[in-house]
Amino acid sequence: MRALFDSYRLGAITLRNRIVMAPMTRNRADENGDPNELMIEYYTQRASMGLIITEGTAPEHVGKAYPGIPGMYSDSQSLGWRKITDSVHALNGTIFLQLMHSGRISHKKITGLVPMSPSAIKPAGEIFTGITNDTFEIPLEMSLSDIENTRLAFVGAAKRAIDAGFDGVEIHAANGYLLHQFLATNSNLRTDEYGGSPENRARYIIEIVDSISQIIGSGRVGIRLSPNGKFNDISENDVDETYGYLMNELSSKGLAYLHLAQQSGFDGIAFARSHFRGTLIANSGYGDQNKIETARRIIEEGQADLFSFGRLALANPDLPKRLASDAHLISADSKSFYSRGPIGYTDYPHLAP
Repeated sequence: MRALFDSYRLGAITLRNRIVMAPMTRNRADENGDPNELMIEYYTQRASMGLIITEGTAPEHVGKAYPGIPGMYSDSQSLGWRKITDSVHALNGTIFLQLMHSGRISHKKITGLVPMSPSAIKPAGEIFTGITNDTFEIPLEMSLSDIENTRLAFVGAAKRAIDAGFDGVEIHAANGYLLHQFLATNSNLRTDEYGGSPENRARYIIEIVDSISQIIGSGRVGIRLSPNGKFNDISENDVDETYGYLMNELSSKGLAYLHLAQQSGFDGIAFARSHFRGTLIANSGYGDQNKIETARRIIEEGQADLFSFGRLALANPDLPKRLASDAHLISADSKSFYSRGPIGYTDYPHLAP
């Protein structure tokens, strides 16, 4: 019987266990998006995870979602990330960089630029811009030139990631950010080749996957999806058709994995298993109050190959050791999720040796 603690072959990499650290926004990067010494400590503390997926990282400046988000579009950012990958690898860890373009989930007060999206539709709600919350702005509708330039930004960031020592990249196409905005029917009202049918709305994701795969190899490319997601004012009215098409297309690409974020009202994990022929990482979502039991069951029953933990990995840097020994699990302090400094970031304790 397969177990969470079994090793797993992910392409050319052998993971020490099937426990994945999910990408989590932490807002600790420097103001210019450079990773810092605190981030080195944070990721190194969690090197015993089978796979670390970093926080969402902007492939270009206009794609920066929040203050304190790191980037991968400058030399200084690349050098900062290299220190992190070297430190994680020194402990035999494996680490992928998540590439996250915010699209309309940003603000001019954060980047100095008007956000972009497939259509000029302002999302409902507010965003923290550094001091206070501001209502979202109406984004610029991306021209075909914008679409092409952003594709190139993704490719450039992926190449930088490999050059900086990452084992691969995860393309963030979930949770209401730019690539999810292209998929969703309430944020994409385009009438050209990138809008309308499920095939057209999925086109941009497939183009980016193909372009990055050509540069770094498909076995180093993962993707995260959240079918039926509502986060960041997203609404999808043809989930089965859209994601069935997209996952079937992705199955032929030889990708490292599909990372599925389960959403209320739709069994995305089972759906992905039936449509994607490749490594599946399952995340059962915030609402799962029995996450450890869920993870063990999903892996043992073969519903997925790997399982990702967010808040538990945040608060328990030695999560694999704690799970293996049935040790007490620490609860994450939500008040410090997005604050600056080490509190609630690098001060969670490890078990005694």
